Amino acid sequence: MNNSYQEVIDYLYSSLPVFQRVGASAYKGDLSNTLALCEALGNPHQKFKSIHVAGTNGKGSSSHMLAAVLQSAGYKTGLYTSPHLKEFTERIKINGEEVSKEFVVDFVNRMKSVLERVQPSFFEATVAMAFDYFVQQKVEIAVVEVGLGGRLDSTNVITPEVSLITNISWDHMDLLGDTLQKIASEKAGIIKPNVPVVISERQKEVEDVFVKKSLETKSPITFALDEYKIKALGNGHFRLLNSPFGTIGEEAEYQLELRGDYQEKNLAGVLAVIGVLKKKGLSISQKNISTGLQKTIQLTGLKGRWQKLNDKPLIICDTGHNEAGIKEVLDQITHREFKKLHIVWGTVKDKEVSKVLSLLPQSANYYFCQAKIPRAMLANELKEKANVFGLTGEVIEDVNEALATAKKNASIDDMIFIGGSTFVVAEIDNL
Repeated sequence: MNNSYQEVIDYLYSSLPVFQRVGASAYKGDLSNTLALCEALGNPHQKFKSIHVAGTNGKGSSSHMLAAVLQSAGYKTGLYTSPHLKEFTERIKINGEEVSKEFVVDFVNRMKSVLERVQPSFFEATVAMAFDYFVQQKVEIAVVEVGLGGRLDSTNVITPEVSLITNISWDHMDLLGDTLQKIASEKAGIIKPNVPVVISERQKEVEDVFVKKSLETKSPITFALDEYKIKALGNGHFRLLNSPFGTIGEEAEYQLELRGDYQEKNLAGVLAVIGVLKKKGLSISQKNISTGLQKTIQLTGLKGRWQKLNDKPLIICDTGHNEAGIKEVLDQITHREFKKLHIVWGTVKDKEVSKVLSLLPQSANYYFCQAKIPRAMLANELKEKANVFGLTGEVIEDVNEALATAKKNASIDDMIFIGGSTFVVAEIDNL
């Protein structure tokens, strides 16, 4: 089978269940498929150093910051994340370069009979592909982001140098459990025997889950914000007030390319992970840290996190989509100066839509749209649900048409925000 890249991608999407498209039915409750694929590839998951990152919000930002810092320190760094925004190859990167389309084609051709025998999900196949690529390209360390949950996530076949858990909030309750404790214990499933674990923030409802698990596995545990005191100075600027290495003050000021005061929690987690890696003998200087944080997007090619698309009017998009993610986004919006707020909004069916809609500002003009995926909530239905919460606006199904209409209606002093779903942001032209 010597197929083109597009044929191979179509094959992966059409023959393997994809969570993005079909939802919960694509989620497999154990690691057997991933282990079977890895075995057929000579167990690549055991052949490179890694950092494993889980959490509800913040795991993507934290993964990219860590990868950027490691790249700045001169390490050949793999990065595995999901979902992609524009192109499948975004999921697998080395030093910010996406996996080649040739490798994707070659992998599927080599593995066709194994894929047909094992019948993995799309995500399981992609994880195996990433690990195979990292070994083939001889990465020195890889940052591996969990897809969903942790304990049963396909990525959980690795034994990392350090595990990072960013934040626990409501998401995918149908799969992970209906209490924060249940969700936390799924995420805690990435804690491995004797492997240090960093928890970005203390959350009273769930911190015991992590402490208990780390005692069971004899894993040294760090609550990052206890050790790294950070002050947000606004506009992506942070000052480290103290760290395990003592009081620091002005010389440790970081300018983050990832904007948003909420990065404070992620930054603490990232610094604590770097602290663990340095103890393990990795050579990472203060300058490497500053450079990685200041150039995260440039070094890793991250898209869609509080991304500015235009100045007058100010147009921003963000992939935040659950309750906690939207609260952070709204907090950011309140720090901006504008006359009128326009919001282009779309969502998927299986989210806590009402909870999120109840948070959105009634004073904004809304443009209700829908992404071109089966899981998208119909724009008309979204508008009806939004009206219940006093949110008014028009239905324009196509994301780019909705944005164009918002631009027509906006004055240069207004602000346009596009979000509600990763898939809405993914459809913006010229992102």
